Amino acid sequence: MISENPSWVPLSATEIEDLVAKLANDGLVSAKIGLVLRDQYGVPNVKLATGKTITEIMKEKDVAPSLPEDLSNLMRRAIDLNVHLRDNRGDVSNKRGLNMIEAKIRRLERYYKRNGVLPADWKYSLSNAELMLK
Repeated sequence: MISENPSWVPLSATEIEDLVAKLANDGLVSAKIGLVLRDQYGVPNVKLATGKTITEIMKEKDVAPSLPEDLSNLMRRAIDLNVHLRDNRGDVSNKRGLNMIEAKIRRLERYYKRNGVLPADWKYSLSNAELMLK
C-alpha cells in the first residue's frame, strides 16, 4: 500500500484542487473527476496528493452537488425503470427491481438524515425525484 504521493506527479496540491473545482463546475461527478485526473493529468490518487478526497475538495470550494452521488444515481435508475414499466406493465421482474431500488433509496435516506447530510424534512418520492434530476 502506497502511503505518500509519488514524486513523478506533475501537479501540485493546489493545482489539483483548482482542477477538481473546474471539472465540478463543468458538471462532472466525483467519480468522473477522478478518472479525468488519472487519465489526462497523471494524478494516480487525489487523496495522496492533496490529503483530501475529491468530495471534500468539492465541499470546500462550494461546488458539491446538493444530493450525494450514490443517492442521485439510484434515483435516476428508479426513474428510468419507472418509464420502462409505464410501457411494459406486465414486466413483473422489473417491478420487483423497482421496489428493491426504492428500498435502497429509503435506507440511504435514513442514513443521510441520521448523519446530517440531508435535511430532516427531505422525503423521497418518484415524482419529486423526476423533478430534481431531470
